[in-house]
Amino acid sequence: MVRGQVAECGPGLRVNFPSEVNGGRFVRLGSNVNFNGMLIYGGGGLTIGDNFHSGRDCRIITENHRYEGAEALPYDGHKVKRPVVVGDNVWLGDSVILLPGTTIGDGAVIGAGSVVTGTIAALSVAAGNPAREIKQRDSEEYERLVGERRFH
Repeated sequence: MVRGQVAECGPGLRVNFPSEVNGGRFVRLGSNVNFNGMLIYGGGGLTIGDNFHSGRDCRIITENHRYEGAEALPYDGHKVKRPVVVGDNVWLGDSVILLPGTTIGDGAVIGAGSVVTGTIAALSVAAGNPAREIKQRDSEEYERLVGERRFH
């Protein structure tokens, strides 16, 4: 079950555990997207590519409170919105958090418990807080599997 709506969704959405989408009119999902307990704050814009898989209890945040130049402390009522872009064939482990302005390249794997800010290159395996590349996937194997259209 997904609470909330999205602006665009390709075929094959699977929701294996309850998930919630806020700001869904700014959320676009590709084909064969798999949610396993996602919480999405999409008001700043979110694009998820094809063949996406999430672990349990992941969060994607595309907006934050304004604290610099704010009219109150610790923050004011204005939102700072920055889109998140997730490429094709990306896998997020359990409890991953993607922060505003994040971009994840095609084929990347993000380790459980990671907090991602900034850019993770295509085919990277990244982990930590903040998440950093720890290795690269085998590009020949990746291209072979994409060419054979072998998606889980």
